[in-house]
Amino acid sequence: MAELQEVQITEEKPLLPGQMPEMAKEAELAARILLDQGQTHSVETPYGSVTFTVYGTPKPKRPAILTYHDVGLNYKSCFQPLFQFGDMQEIIQNFVRVHVDAPGMEEGAPVFPLGYQYPSLDQLADMIPCILQYLNFSTIIGVGVGAGAYILSRYALTHPDTVEGLVLINIDPNAKGWMDWAAHKLTGLTSSIPEMILGHLFSQEELSGNSELVQKYRNIITHAPNLENIELYWNSYNNRRDLNLERGGAVTFKCPVMLVVGDQAPHEDAVVECNSKLDPTQTSFLKMADSGGQPQLTQPGKLTEAFKYFLQGMGYMASSCMTRLSRSRTASLTSAASIDGNRSRSRTLSQSSESGTLPSGPPGHTMEVSC
Repeated sequence: MAELQEVQITEEKPLLPGQMPEMAKEAELAARILLDQGQTHSVETPYGSVTFTVYGTPKPKRPAILTYHDVGLNYKSCFQPLFQFGDMQEIIQNFVRVHVDAPGMEEGAPVFPLGYQYPSLDQLADMIPCILQYLNFSTIIGVGVGAGAYILSRYALTHPDTVEGLVLINIDPNAKGWMDWAAHKLTGLTSSIPEMILGHLFSQEELSGNSELVQKYRNIITHAPNLENIELYWNSYNNRRDLNLERGGAVTFKCPVMLVVGDQAPHEDAVVECNSKLDPTQTSFLKMADSGGQPQLTQPGKLTEAFKYFLQGMGYMASSCMTRLSRSRTASLTSAASIDGNRSRSRTLSQSSESGTLPSGPPGHTMEVSC
């Protein structure tokens, strides 16, 4: 039997004292940079592939913040100014984020072939469970704008146990009526797709003023290499079904909701009507002055602070400091009409303070804030 021999193995490049902690720091820094840049994934669903980008790491016993953008935009052009805002960093440090791009809207997306059947908004909502299953996330707080707000609303109605809260900007819960269809067809005869989408995104005052923001997004949409895809998403939005929301009825949200719209925005009337259909004990209504059609782009500071209060109302971020809202505002806390049709009573709080604290609505009231 062969005799065992002892073999001595030496490291070619032995670690110097203190080198291991340095390597660990470099690895941690690399991981942090990767998380800051986001990790993009694609997952197959029954209605095609969907792309989404994840920022941060899951936090124990906390939902993910999941965003969905509007027509003519992707997650970056829709939400980047909001989530890169200074005061928003306190929020994003406490939650993992999932930014969903509608199919064909992600950067570098190829143009769909002629005749491609783009998913309906209902089918886009049905893609979300595949995303959550892929990530092994159980619950979300949804943040949506326009078409994205509708998609998240539809998802919340069909999967209420997985949605802890909704922030819906420029939500229109109604299907297009015959008058809307006629107006849309007439507009299509005289306006290009980019111009119609701009009219959906911005107020007439903003378009007439042709601000730098409008010029920027007109250029983005007009010269988008995936404009054909954008048109398909636009058509799906215009063919949406009515959500059939009803206060006190079977079809309603089971979670807290914050509705947001800019004063004089294209969807102001639709959001006001949506507010009238929701449970007043669960709903906050934020009407933002001087914000135009895209408050997440024009007023990220005010929207960030309102979002913090919304999260506090859900039991998160209790120690968060609020410092950025305007120093004076008028807030009206309007009690909702009872189901039997009694007229609502309202009271108005006027406040001016250095800290600019935002009042929270008492139980049984809809919080309506103009800021």
